[in-house]
Amino acid sequence: MLKSGPITWKISPEPKQDKIIKWHTRTPCKSGISTMSSVAVLTQESFNEHRNGLLPEQISSVGSSGNDDDDVLPTYKEAFPPLPEKAATPEGRQELDNAWTKIRPLKSSIITQVFHVPLEERKYKDINQFGEGDQAKICVDIMQKTGAHLELSMAKDQGLSIMVSGKLDAVMKARKEIVSRLQTQASATVAIPKEHHRFVIGKNGEKLQELELKTATKIQIPRPEDPSNHIKISGTKEGLEKAKHEILLISAEQDKRAVERVNIDKVYHPFITGAYNKFVAEMMQETGARINVPPPSVLKTEIVITGEKEQVAQAVAMIKKIYEEKKKNATTIAVEVKKSQHKYVIGPRGNTLQEILEKTGVSVEIPPPDSSSETVILRGEPDRLGQALTEVYAKANSYTVSSVLAPSWLHRFIIGKKGQNLAKITQQMPKVHIEFTEGEDKITLEGPTKDVQQVQSQIEAIVMDLVNRMDYTEISVDPKFHRHLIGKGGANINRIKDQYKVSVRIPPDNEKSNLIRIEGDPQGVQEAKKELLELASRMENERTKDMIIEQRFHRAIIGQKGEKIKEVRDKFPEVIINFPDPAQKSDIVQLRGPRTEVEKCSKFMQKMVAEMVENSYSVSVPIFKQFHKNIIGKGGANIKKIREETNTKIDLPAENSNSEMIVITGKKANCEAARNRILAIQKELANITEIEVSIPSKLHNSLIGSKGRFVRSIMEECGGVHIHFPTEGSGIDTVTIRGPVEDVEKAKRQLLSVAEEKQTKSHTAELRAKPEYHKFLIGKGGGNIKKVRDSTGARIIFPTADDKDQELITVVGTEEAVREAQKELETLIKSLDNVVEDGMTVDPKHHRYFVARRGQVLRDIADEYGGVMVSFPRTGSQSDKVTLKGAKDCVEAAKKRMLEIIEDLEAQVTMECVIAQKFHRSIMGPKGLRIQQITREHNVQIKFPEREDVQASTAETTAQENGETNGEVKDAADPATPRKCDVIVLSGRKERCEAAVEALKALVPVTIEVEVPFELHRYIIGQKGSGIRKMMDEYEVNIQVPAPELHSDIIAITGLACHLDRAKEGLLERVKELQAEQEDRALRSFKLTITVDPKYHPKIIGRKGAIITQIRNEHDVNIQFPEKNDENQDQITITGYEQKAIAARNAIQAIVDDLEEMISEDITLDSRVHARIIGARGKGIRKIMDEFKVDLKFPQNGAADPNLVTVMGRPEDVDEAIDHLLNLEEEYLADVVENESKQAYMKPRATASSVSAGEEQRSSSKGFVVREAPWTTSTEKAPDMSSSEDFPSFGASVTPKTSPWGPKRF
Repeated sequence: MLKSGPITWKISPEPKQDKIIKWHTRTPCKSGISTMSSVAVLTQESFNEHRNGLLPEQISSVGSSGNDDDDVLPTYKEAFPPLPEKAATPEGRQELDNAWTKIRPLKSSIITQVFHVPLEERKYKDINQFGEGDQAKICVDIMQKTGAHLELSMAKDQGLSIMVSGKLDAVMKARKEIVSRLQTQASATVAIPKEHHRFVIGKNGEKLQELELKTATKIQIPRPEDPSNHIKISGTKEGLEKAKHEILLISAEQDKRAVERVNIDKVYHPFITGAYNKFVAEMMQETGARINVPPPSVLKTEIVITGEKEQVAQAVAMIKKIYEEKKKNATTIAVEVKKSQHKYVIGPRGNTLQEILEKTGVSVEIPPPDSSSETVILRGEPDRLGQALTEVYAKANSYTVSSVLAPSWLHRFIIGKKGQNLAKITQQMPKVHIEFTEGEDKITLEGPTKDVQQVQSQIEAIVMDLVNRMDYTEISVDPKFHRHLIGKGGANINRIKDQYKVSVRIPPDNEKSNLIRIEGDPQGVQEAKKELLELASRMENERTKDMIIEQRFHRAIIGQKGEKIKEVRDKFPEVIINFPDPAQKSDIVQLRGPRTEVEKCSKFMQKMVAEMVENSYSVSVPIFKQFHKNIIGKGGANIKKIREETNTKIDLPAENSNSEMIVITGKKANCEAARNRILAIQKELANITEIEVSIPSKLHNSLIGSKGRFVRSIMEECGGVHIHFPTEGSGIDTVTIRGPVEDVEKAKRQLLSVAEEKQTKSHTAELRAKPEYHKFLIGKGGGNIKKVRDSTGARIIFPTADDKDQELITVVGTEEAVREAQKELETLIKSLDNVVEDGMTVDPKHHRYFVARRGQVLRDIADEYGGVMVSFPRTGSQSDKVTLKGAKDCVEAAKKRMLEIIEDLEAQVTMECVIAQKFHRSIMGPKGLRIQQITREHNVQIKFPEREDVQASTAETTAQENGETNGEVKDAADPATPRKCDVIVLSGRKERCEAAVEALKALVPVTIEVEVPFELHRYIIGQKGSGIRKMMDEYEVNIQVPAPELHSDIIAITGLACHLDRAKEGLLERVKELQAEQEDRALRSFKLTITVDPKYHPKIIGRKGAIITQIRNEHDVNIQFPEKNDENQDQITITGYEQKAIAARNAIQAIVDDLEEMISEDITLDSRVHARIIGARGKGIRKIMDEFKVDLKFPQNGAADPNLVTVMGRPEDVDEAIDHLLNLEEEYLADVVENESKQAYMKPRATASSVSAGEEQRSSSKGFVVREAPWTTSTEKAPDMSSSEDFPSFGASVTPKTSPWGPKRF
């Protein structure tokens, strides 16, 4: 249906018809539909194409200027056929087809429709607000919502015209919106039968949506439970009528169909459906109606028949006939069948019931599974019931259920590895089902009676055999030792299994069971039991100690390929050392073994760590991955400079690693300096910002997640920003985020969102414990509470000193985690209630030792022995009674340890060690580490004297030399008496003090002198002191090199006596290396020259230096060619070992000899073939030179003889190359001549003269000429393109005039 309106037509020509121009001028016709007028512009190019399409005689005729041939020219109508103005006659149609059939009509996906809203139906009638207000807003909203384009205009009758453009579905949606929002709405109802409503809605409501779009109305259909059959329609009057018509059409169509519901007793449904639904299918095929019989599982009696009325009536009659017949003739019998046999009567998917129905015509009714009844009812013809009963009993008794007694621990042996034993039985008897129930001492068999009996006898035989030759036992072992019994990778337990041919079941950790079960050969079971109990007993007497060693030192302690830890293990073979997995980020290293050995190993490893801490400080700097290359710099320049200037070791992650951390190692101050420089580089390169977000500290753990996974996922998602949480337990709420501005904002939003979610879903519980129990619950270093937190995921908060309620403990987390943590804490509190109090006698003179240094000794005892509280009497009291309070075992162990300490104190002596004061600082070591180590190792007390003032000491010495002090004459001091400032006092057991004195003396630095030739000093020092620093670090000594102006050969080495010999050997070894290098340098400096004509130099060097590089590498020499300005241009210098220099000279001389044998010949090759011979990028000429072992030289541009080509090489090679070149010339020249002959017939390229000639020719040309043009049939001349009247410019007023083209329309 076409509507009147300003529809624009556009016809685009076919690609091959470029001379037809687009038409887009509108001329309204009488019908109101725009038609097309044509305007054609023919360019010079299209004219040329037109000429090319004509025959030769036509071209000549067009080109001739004689008036006699004008009839050959095309007429204007032939060149520009007009469009039809009205319906064409058959003749006209034929004529039109001839002219326009080549233009293919195009269909646009964009359509345009015009809707008219009369004044009386307009919602917004304010004429003054046209294009403004609510109406305009609604139009904009419709366009945004539907994607269609709307144009509004006002008609003379104040009606609203709306032109909608767009794709079909968009236009239809826009139309619906226009009708509902810009047009007043009317409403109507239409009543159709309730059962027809679903056909109006359609599948998934598609039909209803289609109706609403098509009619631009809103259709409301009552819900199924609503008894009303009225459908309400709202919309425009036109839309209402359309919608009512469509709905009534749907209803009328459905009226032709009928639905009938027949109530038939459920027990007669099988007779209507027949076996396997055979009868009902035949009825449906015969009548054409659809019959729906509810399945047996649905307790409905209603059978629904749908279809044409006649078909439905016929089907209903047939169903009722069957029902009446069966109701009249059928009788029933009830029989008892065991409940367990019902499933065999039913059969898989009810197939057995269908089989009985098909064979006998009798329906078998089985009670439902949830019923306890065993009565089965048979319904059918009396003469068939006997046969059916026989079938039912046969099916019921065809299967039987039996059981075999077998201990549950034997079940897996009966099944066999991967079910092999059982598979043999089931393959023979596939119909028998064998069921093993865990924890029960029987096996259930189910299947055909005969097969079950055979399988039962086989399994009974297997069970009897296993019982006779196998045994089992159970042993009780503490679960904490289970993993040690298993061994690394199951080594221990697998060995026991293989050795004793037994099966050992160790319960998993989550079962928390002590029982280990051993099964197998009786003798093997007993032996395995004995070994496992011995292992468990040994473990109970062992001690396990956890050492806190920072993870960054673990690799250094283990060493490359594990050589360092192997030394430790060899030294302490009875101690098992376990390092945590690197992925766990744990600092705990576990030692396990005999008590004394574990202690020794622990001290040894503490000493190792102390040395590492002293020599290494490490800091990690997070730098965004994209800036690592800038920090490294070109060729590693930046990172090398930072390393050298800060004297640090800087490690960057691998390129394929996701890590962004740069690790800096060295002295603390140096590491900080390097860190600041690296951060400065990053700050320069990127817009890095840092913000702080306040998140309650109680949420930090949950936000970080297990092993930092949660926060790591946020960092990765937000472009790799860095998120830093404050230290746990600090109570600080501030979280720092650093990175690019946009990514930081994104991370901030995510963190706050997750924190809010965690806060709302968090669960809290409270429990009470005495304040003195709190530290026991927390444990040493928070070990106990950390264990609870790790196992449950809950956070446990203890009261601070400022809290009023000191007994309240708060648990925070998910409901399940809180419940688990609360349970564990209550268990710990209960165990703490079992506290005993004991006493012991300690001589008051020893009290001070225990309570000194703020009770450090007592704190150590409390930490080691489960938090035992030791109370000494007040100072000044003469009481010797000491009270110990704690768990019973812990109190006993603490008492024993205190008695050991008292015994040591009783045996304590005081000893003096005289060491000059100037060495004291060296003996103490950095931060007193060395002296602390001696104190720990020898269990002694060491006291250093106060430092003596140097000036006072000097003055006193001078006075003493004269024997006078303050004018008083005194006896001269005994030179053998040591000064107070040199005396170090040691207290402890005698043997320990003696050992400590030896250790102190061993720490006194000693200086030795080593003679090293002065000229080698600078090599020993190395670049920026790197060489001497390396030696000092390696040998742990100080090496003093004399100043250069002294010209001394003596180097002083100062250090511990045990290190000096090794350092001296190392220094002398270095001297030998340097002397060997000096000798080698002298040998390598041999120099000789060879005279070679400069014209041969390029040949010796080779292409890109290939030949000379090969000689240099082969003979390990340096070959120097003369510079351009050198006087001796023929001298080549060779430097290296004498023999190798001579060999290199011989190699060069051999090349020169070969070159001198070469000849040079000039040949004439036509310059037109040079390019072909040379080839693309010289590929052709290189091939010839390689093939014939010659050099070719072609003339340069502007050469006197452009055809002259020079060939150089051996005589025989030159001759072959010349022959080949002349053959190529002959071949290529033929192609050149042929191309030139073709060029003669081709259009020449435009030149300046030809362009001017062409312009002159065009100016005299008449162009494209047609006959009977409008301008030749009237008095007027052709339009003048230079006339402003015929072709006015914009804004100029022109007087209209008539034209042969018809009236002008604008």
